[in-house]
Amino acid sequence: MSESALAMPQPLPLFDTGSASHVGMVRNRNEDSLIARPEVGIWAVADGMGGHNAGDLASATVIGALKSIEPAHSAAELLARCEEHVVQANSALAEIGRQRGGVIGTTLAALLAYDTHFACVWSGDSRIYLVRDGAIALQSRDHTMVEEMVAAGQLSAAEARNSPRRNIITRAIGVNEHPELEIKDGTLRAGDAFVLCSDGLTAYVGDDEILQQVITATPQRACDALIDLTLSRGAADNVTVLVVSYKAGAAIGRRDPWER
Repeated sequence: MSESALAMPQPLPLFDTGSASHVGMVRNRNEDSLIARPEVGIWAVADGMGGHNAGDLASATVIGALKSIEPAHSAAELLARCEEHVVQANSALAEIGRQRGGVIGTTLAALLAYDTHFACVWSGDSRIYLVRDGAIALQSRDHTMVEEMVAAGQLSAAEARNSPRRNIITRAIGVNEHPELEIKDGTLRAGDAFVLCSDGLTAYVGDDEILQQVITATPQRACDALIDLTLSRGAADNVTVLVVSYKAGAAIGRRDPWER
């Protein structure tokens, strides 16, 4: 290997990943899907929209699109490929919806990593958390009617938790002509852990409980414990969780790695 090749930033930091998904205690079909591709730097959870046609098909379609992404040569290329494949999935779901005469949609919460950089990409109310230095912080923002009302000062956080409209989402893949994605990026630190989950988890498990599992167990054991906790509390929805722990980094890339 040449000296120039040795000096190049490495695109694949070392991660330990855990994952688990369960149909829950009430439903007969799991409409959640997930993907973990540390070799490419992509992890994602998708939650097919309950009450619509073929929620399982919707979530599987967007996750299937992410499975076909090839390894990138830069953070910007990885983000662009993610967006392109989500657009393709959105078009495929829109066409299926037209053929069936209904709406087929899904949430998406995705984590991208390249070099020592990460980006959270999401649409809907599936969440992405960052656990760092013993604290948990929500990276995503729920795309729901009540979240918009809280932001506008029309509801308090307490009122939002009990609102009958708390599950009405305002963004999803497959619903509109163009998918509406929100993106948040940052720099990885050794010891960081990310939690990606469907709302089947957060409806029953608090942020502090998620934190406790992540900081005291391996990623897989944390996932299993969080699923078990959700099931013990009724689990009326499907529940899916990914825990992604960052162990070590490569050389630091340019200052704004996701900019194309």
